[in-house]
Amino acid sequence: MTPDLMEEGALRVETYTRQRAETGTASGDRAASYARPAVAGEVDVTHGRILYLEDVSVSFDGFKAIKGLNLDIAPGELRCIIGPNGAGKTTMMDIITGKTRPDSGTVFFGSTIDLLRHNEPEIAALGIGRKFQKPTVFEDLTVFENLELALKTDKRVRPSMFFQLDSAQRDRLAEVLHTIHLAPHVRRQAGLLSHGQKQWLEIGMLLMQEPKLMLLDEPVAGMTDEETARTAELFLTLKGKHSLMVVEHDMHFIRAIAGDTGTVTVLAEGSVLAQGPLDKVQADERVIEVYLGR
Repeated sequence: MTPDLMEEGALRVETYTRQRAETGTASGDRAASYARPAVAGEVDVTHGRILYLEDVSVSFDGFKAIKGLNLDIAPGELRCIIGPNGAGKTTMMDIITGKTRPDSGTVFFGSTIDLLRHNEPEIAALGIGRKFQKPTVFEDLTVFENLELALKTDKRVRPSMFFQLDSAQRDRLAEVLHTIHLAPHVRRQAGLLSHGQKQWLEIGMLLMQEPKLMLLDEPVAGMTDEETARTAELFLTLKGKHSLMVVEHDMHFIRAIAGDTGTVTVLAEGSVLAQGPLDKVQADERVIEVYLGR
């Protein structure tokens, strides 16, 4: 990206942030048009589920990592997944994203898309995004350039060579920057960000792909208490606009994002051990025994 274009983009971000502070809204109708509609309007969710796993099993060298797993998530839901190490949480996300093929079972995205018929790139294009525990940003590039690279565009060689951001894309980028708390750092090199800020930047890069379902693996690991609190605020902002599956061990963070009514799923030995509001799950003797302790 040329310095002139980057400067123009940065100025647009600053204008967006100032106007949002003054009016509480994005600048102009273009930014409003980029507001994410409810997931239910974008995916066929006739059966009321954005993700549906039924009787899924997979073994590695005779070890059953996933055993008869049944799980479903509603459109716009923020689902928390907890459980001990080796419970199958990562393998479950590998199956959803096409990295691992189960030995048996059914995995549907919405009511009609059989994910087992698609590979990893196709699943990503369908609208399922995944963030791993360790942030992977381009540290030599600025925050703005990282988000620009992640923008959902034609990535073939020729279109990429002649690509230039249009006004709507700049407004979308500005909106994401505001959402992830990095608008003041738009010109900053990503490698100079704190650990928590890098995590937010990677979440922003995921948002630039316009995912319908986001899989987030231990997103607050290594964060300060302040960064963890701001991440909870971020996830609650995304809830409803996207469906989120959050795998995390930090129970204070789980409490912050699940509240009193959100569903928490406990995995153990490759299947669902317990499920329900956090207070109910924490009081379950089986969960206490295998995960929480006394």
